[in-house]
Amino acid sequence: MSTVILLRHGKSTANGSGVLAGRTPKVGLDDTGRAQAAALPARLAGVPVAELVVSPMLRCKQTVGPLAGQLGLAKVVEPGLSEVDYGEWTGRELKTLAKEPLWRVVQAHPSAAVFPGGEGLAAMQARAVAAIRAHDARITAEHGAHAVWLACSHGDVIKAILADALGQHLDAFQRIVVDPASVSVVRYTETRPFVLRMNDNGGDLAGVVPPPPKKGRRAKKSAGDAVVGGSTGR
Repeated sequence: MSTVILLRHGKSTANGSGVLAGRTPKVGLDDTGRAQAAALPARLAGVPVAELVVSPMLRCKQTVGPLAGQLGLAKVVEPGLSEVDYGEWTGRELKTLAKEPLWRVVQAHPSAAVFPGGEGLAAMQARAVAAIRAHDARITAEHGAHAVWLACSHGDVIKAILADALGQHLDAFQRIVVDPASVSVVRYTETRPFVLRMNDNGGDLAGVVPPPPKKGRRAKKSAGDAVVGGSTGR
């Protein structure tokens, strides 16, 4: 299976506003977010990105815009990677929402949280993980097991995907931090995912590219085997 770079969209006009934007239409990047998007091509220089898969939300499309132009790749829009449908919570102030009884459930028992008029966090995780795994299988079939691709989505969505990859219950996903424009990397195999990066805010990403297969030699171990004693690095 291939390697996916999970990119959270850059800083948006709603980030830091104290309001839960959710799926509010036309929420785009602010000046900081546009600078983060402009820096993405240089950050991924040398990484052979095979495909770009994005949430339908404007801020995600804007984030990958410069990279798509640089690579000459079309953006594949995936509804399964869209922001959480917060329902009646959408557009409300966070300080007000923090007083709601559901707030404590979202914090301590998110697998049971269902937003009024919206979706549950467990349902969000199910559709997001299904979307990532489906695209990963497709891209592996089309580009090979050493392909690298990028998926641009949202904070809670990426946290839920990472919790699944780490083998954590969704109730632990609030322990994961995913900043705007941060990168997390997961390599899927037939037996388990490997989490290579989490919430990376500017490091060299060359190390996440899988080495080319050695011709004429049988693999000494399955691609899904963990390194006993720890990785020796690249």
